Order: sequence, then C-alpha cells, then structure tokens
Amino acid sequence: MGTPLLEVKELKKHFPLNKGWFGRQTGSVKAVDGVSFVINEGETLGLVGESGCGKSTTGRMIMSLLKPTDGQIWFKGQEISKLKDDEVRDLRKDFQMVFQDPYASLNPRMKVKDIVAEPLIIHGEKDKGVIQNRVDELMKTVGLNAFQADRYPHEFSGGQRQRIGIARALAVKPKLIIADEPVSALDVSIQSQILNLLQDLQEEMGLTYLFIAHDLSVVEHISDRIGVMYLGRLVEVADKDSLYDEPLHPYTQALISAVPVPNPRLKRERIILKGDIPSPANPPTGCPFHTRCPKAMDICKTKVPVMREAREGHYTACHLYES
Repeated sequence: MGTPLLEVKELKKHFPLNKGWFGRQTGSVKAVDGVSFVINEGETLGLVGESGCGKSTTGRMIMSLLKPTDGQIWFKGQEISKLKDDEVRDLRKDFQMVFQDPYASLNPRMKVKDIVAEPLIIHGEKDKGVIQNRVDELMKTVGLNAFQADRYPHEFSGGQRQRIGIARALAVKPKLIIADEPVSALDVSIQSQILNLLQDLQEEMGLTYLFIAHDLSVVEHISDRIGVMYLGRLVEVADKDSLYDEPLHPYTQALISAVPVPNPRLKRERIILKGDIPSPANPPTGCPFHTRCPKAMDICKTKVPVMREAREGHYTACHLYES
C-alpha cells in the first residue's frame, strides 16, 4: 500500500435545470452523486462506465475545471476543492490533464513548440533557452522529433497529436495525470502505442494516473485498480485481477460479459441488461441500478447500498453482499 496522493470524499456535481422566462430552477442533473476513492503514489486507477455515468465530470472537478456541488478533494494532504482559481493555478503544475480529442484539444493557430511551452511560461519560466531545451526534450520523450515542434497541429496524425498533448501535460513535471479517454478517438493500432508510452513514462517519472475510459479491455491493460461507475456513483472498486476474474456487482458482471474473448474456443455467457439508463435528472429511488438489475430485491428499490469491503481489497455497493 503506497502513500495516498489524491483522496476524493463524497464528491457531488449537480447541474441546475431551469425553466421559464425567469430561469426558475425546477430540478437538477445529478452528474456525480457521492463518489469516494483514493489513488496512491505511482499507481493507476482506472475509472470505467457507460457514457453519461459521470466519470469525465469527476476528472474535471479534480482538475478544478468544474467546481463541486459538495464533497472534498484532497491532494498531497491539502484540500483543494475550496481553493480560489489563483490558488489552484499554483498547484496545477502538480496535476495535469490529457484530453480525449487530440484534434480539439490543441490550438490550431499555435505551433507545437508554443503549445508544449505554454505551461512552462504560465508557471513563470522566462529563459527562452531553458524553454527551448525543455520542448526538445519533451518531443523526444513522447517519440517525436525535435524539429517537428516547428509545425502546426494539422500537420500531424491523431496519434502524433495525442503525443503532443502528453508532452504538454508533462512540461511542468506533474505528479498526477488525469487521462480522460486518451485513446478512444484513435485507431486500434495506435491505441496500444499510446498506452505503452503512458506506461513507460509512468515507470521513468514515477507518475500517478487517473485513467478514465469506457473500454474495459483498455483499462485492464494499464490499470492497477479499477473503479466502476453507474449513474453518478461508484458501484465497485478492486484491483484489476480481482475485478476481471470475479466481478461482484451485477452491473460489472454485465460489462465484463460483453468484453470480447480472444480465444474462439472459449465461450463467455453474455448478460444482456434490459431497459435504458435512467435519467440523472430523475434517478430511481434506492439502488440506482435496480431498474435494470437481474438480481434486484425489494430492498434495492428503497435503500441506497453502501460501499463496503466484500472481500479483501474488493469493495462493492450492493445489497447482495451485506450479510
């Protein structure tokens, strides 16, 4: 067990729903509704779930790009969720983000050398020689040539642009990187290259990752522990071997049953979930998954399950494991 670098406690983000001429609030979208987890130094926590489950919103709150409605975010023993923007700016060199879309996350009007150098300049580096050397070093670190830094983003492929995004994130030597679906917009052949690069960088620099994705096979490749989200809540957290070999929560079981098996002789029984994901503006009472759960009981309709340790190091929020 390492030293906790990031700790999230009962984090919530509710977006108001307004109607009428005067914008009267009639409700709220509960995008994240009480998420708690810890990431230790040097480890990778994968965060998975269907689109709209709140995983990207969680990452953006940790980055202070969104203000939480409630809850706490602790980084290196300091609570950062209540800090003002200028106070967060000084801390942000310790946590950086790699965004999902390598086409939209890079300014098309800036040369790559200026994109990669921007975090250094923002955090007070004025020596042009130091900046140039750092940009050259970062380009080589992510597998690009230093002379390519004089080009514009449109002159690169998707995989190369994501490498530039990673170089920008590494510029100020962060301790934590939040990777928000960093390979979902890339070809499958390029995905493995970017994942291997992230793993190599983690070993070389001692980085800690929060890796957000919807693809369970991608998360399995890179993560030490995995958290599964459904409708704004964490339903299961475990190390990857425990989670994939013996998932406990019915939702995780359904997700893993859908992952293709590379061996054609092996057959995995597919669990088909009925119905659609409820709206986060009007979530069901009790367990948020009970409307689609094949194992739902009467208690699931009225009582929200508490996250508990069902096995050593394996946590789940399900009434099936309460006794």
